Amino acid sequence: MSSGPPSAPRSLAERRVVPGGGCAAFALKAGDEIRITDPEGLQAADLFAFDASGADAAPALGLDAAPRGAPLSARLAGEGGAEVARLLAQRGIDTAAPTRILLGESDAPGAEARLTALTDLLVVIAAGGPLMAPDEQSPPTELKVDVSRVAGSLPELPPPLGEIVLDLRIPAARAKAYRVKAGDYIQIIDVEGRQCSDFLAFDAKALDEEGLEYGLDSTTTRTLMGSAFPGPGLHSKYFDERQVPLVEVVRDTVGRHDTFALACSAKYYEDMGYPGHDNCSDNFNLVLKPYGIKEKRGWPAINFFFNTCVESSNALTMDEPWSRPGDYVLLRAMTDLVCASSSCADDIDSANAWHPTDIHVRVYDGGTPISKGTAFRMSPEAEPRLTR
Repeated sequence: MSSGPPSAPRSLAERRVVPGGGCAAFALKAGDEIRITDPEGLQAADLFAFDASGADAAPALGLDAAPRGAPLSARLAGEGGAEVARLLAQRGIDTAAPTRILLGESDAPGAEARLTALTDLLVVIAAGGPLMAPDEQSPPTELKVDVSRVAGSLPELPPPLGEIVLDLRIPAARAKAYRVKAGDYIQIIDVEGRQCSDFLAFDAKALDEEGLEYGLDSTTTRTLMGSAFPGPGLHSKYFDERQVPLVEVVRDTVGRHDTFALACSAKYYEDMGYPGHDNCSDNFNLVLKPYGIKEKRGWPAINFFFNTCVESSNALTMDEPWSRPGDYVLLRAMTDLVCASSSCADDIDSANAWHPTDIHVRVYDGGTPISKGTAFRMSPEAEPRLTR
């Protein structure tokens, strides 16, 4: 195994944005620190905290035991409220819970509150406030929330986008296969950031009834979509060799993927001097065998988060992925599928920032209404914002 050249460490700090007038939930472990910042000033920050039983647990953050302010139910109408309400319902938490006000409506820009969890908690942060009247200049504005995890903790996964029908963790340097029904959503999440995930999908009906392997075809896809890789919007579909669409890209919070290179294979590592190295192609062969899919020495996969580029010199180059903890691609199955996803095993170059980590896959029920969008960052340190 190679440690590679110096690389920026994966941070244990996570940043999320609470939209103005909205709310967001955060799962904290004992020892985690949470910092809430009001970038623009004059924005109230309301906090609700619950222990494992669903009881009010604000004192476990060092806050006054006496609650004050509006109940949580009054903060669920804005952006993010539906996701928070779904999470609270799953845990049986009463939305009549009272609030603690961390930041007030008269605080200056940059005002912040820092809290440390004394036990495991679920925390909801709300950027409350009334809707702005036409003759006013006082809309609710966003809050920035930074969570610093204790050593050994993994970043929190993004909130579920709907009803989960499959929740699958793929350990570093491994792969898993799974079935997806037509219309269901597939969310491929980079857990710790800068980790590639190769993806395969096959027409399940053709495979089950006729033994025919019609899988994603990169060349067909690039030709029909007229781009290096599809994205949300008009040119959003991945096709098989019959020119039949198998999946559609619904959301993408990264915007840099690869459809040119094979999934890493034994030959690649042998040529680089690492015989016997774990690789995605062999991992795919292993997990697809129960479905009767023939082995390949190198799988032509869709390589999500793989940061490649064709240079002006005609060289195919790569660098560390752009993806950060919690970034994801959301696909929708156009037909019943047999899928396989990997956590790429490459630790001999920058493909996975020299250190493979986990990938998480969620499949959501197709009845969930999910908007389409591509995320952009206005600056390198900014949070991604989905187009609408």
